[in-house]
Amino acid sequence: MDIDTTRPVMVTGATGYVAGWLVKRLLDAGLTVHAAVRDPDNAEKRGHLDAMAEDAPGSIRYFGADLLTPGSYKEAMAGCSIVFHTASPFTIAVKDPQKDLIEPAQLGTRNVLESVNDTPSVERVVLTSSCAAIYGDNADLADTPNGVFTEEIWNSSSSVDHQAYSYSKLLAEKEAWKIADAQSRWRLVTVNPSLVIGPGTNAKATSESFNIVKQIGDGTMRMGIPDIGFGAVDVRDVAEAHVRAAFVPEAEGRFIVSGHNTGFLEMARTLLDRYGDAYPIPRRKLPKWLVWLVGPLTTKGLTREFISRNVDLPWRADNRRSRDILGMTYRPLEESMNDFFAQLIDSGRLKKRTA
Repeated sequence: MDIDTTRPVMVTGATGYVAGWLVKRLLDAGLTVHAAVRDPDNAEKRGHLDAMAEDAPGSIRYFGADLLTPGSYKEAMAGCSIVFHTASPFTIAVKDPQKDLIEPAQLGTRNVLESVNDTPSVERVVLTSSCAAIYGDNADLADTPNGVFTEEIWNSSSSVDHQAYSYSKLLAEKEAWKIADAQSRWRLVTVNPSLVIGPGTNAKATSESFNIVKQIGDGTMRMGIPDIGFGAVDVRDVAEAHVRAAFVPEAEGRFIVSGHNTGFLEMARTLLDRYGDAYPIPRRKLPKWLVWLVGPLTTKGLTREFISRNVDLPWRADNRRSRDILGMTYRPLEESMNDFFAQLIDSGRLKKRTA
Protein backbone atom coordinates (compact mmCIF):
# COMPACT_ATOMS: atom_id res chain seq x y z
CA MET A 1 0.00 0.00 0.00
CA ASP A 2 1.55 3.27 -1.17
CA ILE A 3 0.51 6.35 0.79
CA ASP A 4 0.79 9.66 -1.04
CA THR A 5 2.06 12.20 1.49
CA THR A 6 2.40 15.11 -0.95
CA ARG A 7 -1.16 16.33 -0.41
CA PRO A 8 -3.13 16.80 2.81
CA VAL A 9 -6.14 14.76 3.89
CA MET A 10 -9.15 15.90 5.88
CA VAL A 11 -10.75 14.17 8.86
CA THR A 12 -14.17 15.28 10.13
CA GLY A 13 -14.85 14.87 13.83
CA ALA A 14 -11.11 14.55 14.39
CA THR A 15 -11.36 14.51 18.20
CA GLY A 16 -13.64 11.45 18.14
CA TYR A 17 -12.97 7.90 19.32
CA VAL A 18 -12.24 6.24 15.95
CA ALA A 19 -10.87 9.47 14.48
CA GLY A 20 -8.21 9.74 17.18
CA TRP A 21 -6.51 6.52 16.09
CA LEU A 22 -7.05 7.41 12.44
CA VAL A 23 -5.32 10.77 12.90
CA LYS A 24 -2.43 9.04 14.68
CA ARG A 25 -2.03 6.53 11.85
CA LEU A 26 -2.05 9.31 9.25
CA LEU A 27 0.45 11.44 11.17
CA ASP A 28 2.74 8.45 11.65
CA ALA A 29 2.61 7.89 7.89
CA GLY A 30 3.88 11.45 7.34
CA LEU A 31 0.65 13.05 6.13
CA THR A 32 -0.60 16.55 6.74
CA VAL A 33 -3.97 16.18 8.44
CA HIS A 34 -6.65 18.87 8.20
CA ALA A 35 -8.65 18.28 11.37
CA ALA A 36 -12.18 19.59 11.06
CA VAL A 37 -13.65 20.09 14.53
CA ARG A 38 -16.46 22.09 16.06
CA ASP A 39 -14.17 24.23 18.23
CA PRO A 40 -10.60 24.40 16.91
CA ASP A 41 -9.52 26.69 19.76
CA ASN A 42 -10.43 24.20 22.49
CA ALA A 43 -6.93 23.20 23.63
CA GLU A 44 -8.25 20.61 26.07
CA LYS A 45 -10.20 18.64 23.47
CA ARG A 46 -7.39 18.70 20.92
CA GLY A 47 -4.54 18.18 23.38
CA HIS A 48 -4.11 14.47 22.67
CA LEU A 49 -3.91 15.20 18.93
CA ASP A 50 -1.30 17.89 19.48
CA ALA A 51 0.78 15.42 21.50
CA MET A 52 0.59 12.88 18.66
CA ALA A 53 1.75 15.41 16.10
CA GLU A 54 4.77 16.41 18.20
CA ASP A 55 6.23 12.92 17.90
CA ALA A 56 5.15 12.14 14.33
CA PRO A 57 6.63 12.94 10.91
CA GLY A 58 3.28 14.34 9.78
CA SER A 59 1.58 17.57 10.85
CA ILE A 60 -1.89 18.70 11.84
CA ARG A 61 -3.92 21.83 11.12
CA TYR A 62 -7.25 22.66 12.74
CA PHE A 63 -10.33 24.08 11.06
CA GLY A 64 -13.70 25.01 12.50
CA ALA A 65 -16.68 23.17 10.96
CA ASP A 66 -20.11 21.95 11.95
CA LEU A 67 -22.16 19.09 10.51
CA LEU A 68 -25.29 21.19 10.17
CA THR A 69 -23.67 24.35 8.76
CA PRO A 70 -23.63 24.19 4.94
CA GLY A 71 -20.24 24.88 3.40
CA SER A 72 -18.40 24.90 6.71
CA TYR A 73 -15.99 22.15 5.59
CA LYS A 74 -14.81 23.86 2.41
CA GLU A 75 -11.81 25.61 3.95
CA ALA A 76 -10.57 22.44 5.65
CA MET A 77 -11.12 20.41 2.48
CA ALA A 78 -9.27 22.73 0.09
CA GLY A 79 -6.32 20.96 -1.54
CA CYS A 80 -7.04 17.60 0.12
CA SER A 81 -6.87 14.36 -1.87
CA ILE A 82 -8.80 12.23 0.64
CA VAL A 83 -11.74 13.08 2.88
CA PHE A 84 -12.40 10.86 5.90
CA HIS A 85 -15.91 11.54 7.17
CA THR A 86 -16.01 10.04 10.66
CA ALA A 87 -18.20 12.59 12.46
CA SER A 88 -21.55 11.17 13.57
CA PRO A 89 -23.16 10.75 17.00
CA PHE A 90 -23.01 7.30 18.62
CA THR A 91 -25.44 7.24 21.49
CA ILE A 92 -28.53 5.18 22.23
CA ALA A 93 -30.64 7.03 24.79
CA VAL A 94 -31.68 10.38 23.28
CA LYS A 95 -34.67 12.64 23.85
CA ASP A 96 -35.28 13.47 20.20
CA PRO A 97 -33.96 10.83 17.75
CA GLN A 98 -34.71 13.00 14.72
CA LYS A 99 -32.78 15.98 16.03
CA ASP A 100 -30.06 14.22 18.03
CA LEU A 101 -29.25 11.31 15.71
CA ILE A 102 -30.83 11.42 12.27
CA GLU A 103 -30.23 15.03 11.30
CA PRO A 104 -26.52 15.13 12.29
CA ALA A 105 -25.92 11.82 10.51
CA GLN A 106 -27.90 12.33 7.30
CA LEU A 107 -27.71 16.08 6.83
CA GLY A 108 -24.11 16.15 8.02
CA THR A 109 -23.15 13.58 5.40
CA ARG A 110 -24.93 15.58 2.73
CA ASN A 111 -23.16 18.75 3.85
CA VAL A 112 -19.70 17.15 3.69
CA LEU A 113 -20.24 15.46 0.33
CA GLU A 114 -21.71 18.54 -1.30
CA SER A 115 -18.46 20.28 -0.37
CA VAL A 116 -16.55 17.35 -1.87
CA ASN A 117 -18.41 17.97 -5.13
CA ASP A 118 -17.14 21.56 -5.02
CA THR A 119 -13.51 20.61 -4.23
CA PRO A 120 -11.66 19.42 -7.37
CA SER A 121 -8.65 18.03 -5.45
CA VAL A 122 -10.65 15.30 -3.67
CA GLU A 123 -10.27 11.89 -5.30
CA ARG A 124 -11.71 9.58 -2.67
CA VAL A 125 -14.05 9.77 0.31
CA VAL A 126 -13.94 7.23 3.12
CA LEU A 127 -17.17 7.25 5.12
CA THR A 128 -17.42 5.79 8.61
CA SER A 129 -20.70 3.92 8.34
CA SER A 130 -21.66 0.97 10.54
CA CYS A 131 -22.91 -2.58 10.52
CA ALA A 132 -26.04 -0.87 11.83
CA ALA A 133 -26.65 0.22 8.23
CA ILE A 134 -26.69 -3.48 7.31
CA TYR A 135 -28.92 -4.82 10.07
CA GLY A 136 -31.20 -3.47 12.77
CA ASP A 137 -31.89 -6.49 15.00
CA ASN A 138 -30.36 -9.93 15.41
CA ALA A 139 -33.67 -11.38 14.28
CA ASP A 140 -32.85 -9.98 10.83
CA LEU A 141 -30.25 -12.74 10.48
CA ALA A 142 -33.04 -15.23 9.77
CA ASP A 143 -33.89 -13.35 6.57
CA THR A 144 -30.36 -13.31 5.13
CA PRO A 145 -29.60 -15.61 2.17
CA ASN A 146 -27.01 -17.77 3.99
CA GLY A 147 -27.55 -16.92 7.64
CA VAL A 148 -24.83 -14.25 7.65
CA PHE A 149 -24.73 -10.48 7.22
CA THR A 150 -22.83 -9.28 4.14
CA GLU A 151 -22.17 -5.96 2.42
CA GLU A 152 -25.03 -6.64 -0.02
CA ILE A 153 -27.62 -6.36 2.77
CA TRP A 154 -29.28 -3.15 3.94
CA ASN A 155 -31.06 -2.56 7.23
CA SER A 156 -34.81 -2.88 6.68
CA SER A 157 -36.06 -3.22 10.26
CA SER A 158 -35.08 0.06 11.93
CA SER A 159 -37.06 3.28 12.11
CA VAL A 160 -37.12 6.54 14.01
CA ASP A 161 -39.17 4.73 16.69
CA HIS A 162 -37.17 1.49 16.84
CA GLN A 163 -33.36 1.35 16.79
CA ALA A 164 -33.11 5.02 15.88
CA TYR A 165 -29.29 4.99 15.94
CA SER A 166 -29.22 2.19 13.39
CA TYR A 167 -31.77 4.05 11.31
CA SER A 168 -29.58 7.16 11.34
CA LYS A 169 -26.60 5.17 10.04
CA LEU A 170 -28.75 3.64 7.30
CA LEU A 171 -30.01 7.04 6.14
CA ALA A 172 -26.54 8.58 6.27
CA GLU A 173 -24.95 5.87 4.16
CA LYS A 174 -27.82 5.84 1.67
CA GLU A 175 -27.42 9.61 1.34
CA ALA A 176 -23.70 9.18 0.70
CA TRP A 177 -24.21 6.61 -2.07
CA LYS A 178 -26.92 8.76 -3.68
CA ILE A 179 -24.53 11.71 -3.93
CA ALA A 180 -21.55 9.57 -4.98
CA ASP A 181 -23.49 7.77 -7.70
CA ALA A 182 -24.57 11.08 -9.23
CA GLN A 183 -20.99 12.00 -10.17
CA SER A 184 -17.84 10.33 -11.53
CA ARG A 185 -14.86 12.38 -10.30
CA TRP A 186 -14.36 10.92 -6.82
CA ARG A 187 -14.82 7.44 -5.37
CA LEU A 188 -16.75 6.59 -2.21
CA VAL A 189 -15.66 3.75 0.08
CA THR A 190 -17.56 2.93 3.26
CA VAL A 191 -16.17 1.29 6.38
CA ASN A 192 -18.92 -0.57 8.24
CA PRO A 193 -17.63 -1.52 11.70
CA SER A 194 -19.47 -3.60 14.25
CA LEU A 195 -19.26 -2.54 17.94
CA VAL A 196 -15.97 -0.67 18.29
CA ILE A 197 -13.98 -1.45 21.44
CA GLY A 198 -10.46 -0.83 22.70
CA PRO A 199 -8.59 2.05 24.32
CA GLY A 200 -9.06 5.59 23.09
CA THR A 201 -6.27 8.00 22.23
CA ASN A 202 -8.06 10.32 24.63
CA ALA A 203 -8.72 8.54 27.94
CA LYS A 204 -11.47 11.06 28.73
CA ALA A 205 -13.39 10.41 25.51
CA THR A 206 -17.12 9.76 25.56
CA SER A 207 -18.74 7.09 23.44
CA GLU A 208 -21.38 4.43 23.87
CA SER A 209 -18.54 1.89 23.71
CA PHE A 210 -17.00 3.37 26.87
CA ASN A 211 -20.40 3.20 28.61
CA ILE A 212 -20.94 -0.45 27.70
CA VAL A 213 -17.57 -1.70 28.91
CA LYS A 214 -17.74 0.48 32.03
CA GLN A 215 -21.05 -1.13 32.97
CA ILE A 216 -19.46 -4.57 32.64
CA GLY A 217 -16.98 -3.59 35.37
CA ASP A 218 -18.78 -1.13 37.66
CA GLY A 219 -21.37 -3.48 39.12
CA THR A 220 -24.28 -2.47 36.91
CA MET A 221 -24.38 -6.02 35.49
CA ARG A 222 -23.03 -7.93 38.51
CA MET A 223 -26.17 -10.09 38.80
CA GLY A 224 -25.91 -11.19 35.18
CA ILE A 225 -25.82 -9.99 31.62
CA PRO A 226 -28.26 -10.37 28.73
CA ASP A 227 -27.13 -12.77 26.03
CA ILE A 228 -27.15 -10.45 23.02
CA GLY A 229 -25.01 -11.39 20.06
CA PHE A 230 -23.15 -8.76 18.08
CA GLY A 231 -19.90 -8.14 16.28
CA ALA A 232 -16.88 -6.46 17.88
CA VAL A 233 -13.76 -4.88 16.45
CA ASP A 234 -10.76 -3.06 17.92
CA VAL A 235 -10.74 0.70 17.37
CA ARG A 236 -7.13 0.50 16.18
CA ASP A 237 -8.16 -2.00 13.52
CA VAL A 238 -11.01 0.27 12.43
CA ALA A 239 -8.55 3.13 11.99
CA GLU A 240 -6.28 0.91 9.91
CA ALA A 241 -9.24 -0.11 7.75
CA HIS A 242 -9.94 3.56 7.02
CA VAL A 243 -6.37 4.12 5.85
CA ARG A 244 -6.48 1.04 3.63
CA ALA A 245 -9.87 2.07 2.25
CA ALA A 246 -8.24 5.36 1.26
CA PHE A 247 -5.00 4.13 -0.26
CA VAL A 248 -5.50 0.56 -1.52
CA PRO A 249 -6.18 1.13 -5.24
CA GLU A 250 -8.73 -1.72 -5.50
CA ALA A 251 -10.82 -0.53 -2.56
CA GLU A 252 -14.38 0.30 -3.54
CA GLY A 253 -17.86 -0.22 -2.17
CA ARG A 254 -18.72 -1.30 1.37
CA PHE A 255 -16.52 -3.16 3.83
CA ILE A 256 -17.73 -4.97 6.93
CA VAL A 257 -14.98 -4.36 9.48
CA SER A 258 -15.57 -6.78 12.33
CA GLY A 259 -13.10 -9.02 14.06
CA HIS A 260 -15.40 -11.26 16.07
CA ASN A 261 -18.91 -12.68 16.14
CA THR A 262 -19.42 -12.40 19.88
CA GLY A 263 -21.76 -11.04 22.56
CA PHE A 264 -21.92 -9.45 26.00
CA LEU A 265 -21.20 -12.60 27.99
CA GLU A 266 -18.19 -13.64 25.92
CA MET A 267 -16.78 -10.11 26.12
CA ALA A 268 -17.16 -10.10 29.90
CA ARG A 269 -15.47 -13.49 30.23
CA THR A 270 -12.32 -12.21 28.51
CA LEU A 271 -11.77 -10.01 31.58
CA LEU A 272 -12.18 -12.61 34.32
CA ASP A 273 -8.63 -13.98 34.48
CA ARG A 274 -7.05 -10.57 35.02
CA TYR A 275 -9.80 -8.57 36.70
CA GLY A 276 -12.40 -11.02 38.01
CA ASP A 277 -11.21 -10.96 41.61
CA ALA A 278 -11.18 -7.18 41.96
CA TYR A 279 -14.15 -6.05 39.87
CA PRO A 280 -17.80 -7.22 39.80
CA ILE A 281 -17.66 -8.61 36.27
CA PRO A 282 -20.79 -10.62 35.36
CA ARG A 283 -20.32 -14.38 35.10
CA ARG A 284 -23.76 -15.61 34.10
CA LYS A 285 -26.40 -14.69 31.59
CA LEU A 286 -29.80 -13.39 32.56
CA PRO A 287 -32.77 -15.44 31.33
CA LYS A 288 -34.72 -13.74 28.59
CA TRP A 289 -37.95 -13.75 30.59
CA LEU A 290 -36.24 -11.75 33.35
CA VAL A 291 -34.78 -9.24 30.88
CA TRP A 292 -38.26 -8.93 29.35
CA LEU A 293 -39.79 -8.33 32.77
CA VAL A 294 -37.41 -5.84 34.35
CA GLY A 295 -35.25 -4.51 31.49
CA PRO A 296 -37.63 -1.76 30.31
CA LEU A 297 -38.07 -0.64 33.94
CA THR A 298 -34.35 -0.37 34.73
CA THR A 299 -32.63 0.60 31.48
CA LYS A 300 -33.58 3.62 29.42
CA GLY A 301 -34.17 2.74 25.79
CA LEU A 302 -34.38 -1.02 26.41
CA THR A 303 -37.78 -1.81 24.93
CA ARG A 304 -39.58 -5.15 24.84
CA GLU A 305 -39.45 -5.05 21.05
CA PHE A 306 -35.66 -4.81 21.25
CA ILE A 307 -35.51 -7.63 23.80
CA SER A 308 -37.72 -9.86 21.66
CA ARG A 309 -35.64 -9.32 18.53
CA ASN A 310 -32.14 -9.43 20.05
CA VAL A 311 -31.80 -11.29 23.36
CA ASP A 312 -30.70 -14.94 23.05
CA LEU A 313 -30.18 -14.47 19.31
CA PRO A 314 -26.78 -14.79 17.57
CA TRP A 315 -25.02 -12.35 15.25
CA ARG A 316 -22.86 -13.43 12.33
CA ALA A 317 -21.16 -11.36 9.64
CA ASP A 318 -18.77 -12.10 6.80
CA ASN A 319 -15.61 -9.97 6.94
CA ARG A 320 -13.91 -11.56 3.93
CA ARG A 321 -13.97 -8.43 1.76
CA SER A 322 -11.97 -6.53 4.36
CA ARG A 323 -9.46 -9.37 4.62
CA ASP A 324 -9.16 -10.11 0.93
CA ILE A 325 -9.17 -6.59 -0.54
CA LEU A 326 -7.94 -4.37 2.30
CA GLY A 327 -5.59 -7.00 3.71
CA MET A 328 -7.04 -6.64 7.21
CA THR A 329 -6.11 -8.81 10.17
CA TYR A 330 -7.87 -8.42 13.50
CA ARG A 331 -6.66 -8.25 17.09
CA PRO A 332 -7.84 -10.92 19.53
CA LEU A 333 -10.98 -10.00 21.47
CA GLU A 334 -9.11 -10.55 24.75
CA GLU A 335 -6.48 -7.98 23.81
CA SER A 336 -9.05 -5.34 22.89
CA MET A 337 -11.15 -5.84 26.02
CA ASN A 338 -8.25 -5.99 28.46
CA ASP A 339 -6.57 -2.92 26.98
CA PHE A 340 -9.89 -1.06 27.13
CA PHE A 341 -10.62 -2.13 30.70
CA ALA A 342 -7.12 -1.14 31.83
CA GLN A 343 -7.62 2.35 30.40
CA LEU A 344 -10.93 2.75 32.22
CA ILE A 345 -9.17 1.84 35.47
CA ASP A 346 -6.17 4.09 34.86
CA SER A 347 -8.42 7.05 34.00
CA GLY A 348 -10.43 6.61 37.21
CA ARG A 349 -13.67 5.50 35.59
CA LEU A 350 -13.61 2.10 37.29
CA LYS A 351 -12.95 1.40 40.97
CA LYS A 352 -12.13 -1.89 42.68
CA ARG A 353 -14.93 -3.38 44.71
CA THR A 354 -14.72 -2.65 48.42
CA ALA A 355 -16.34 -5.83 49.71
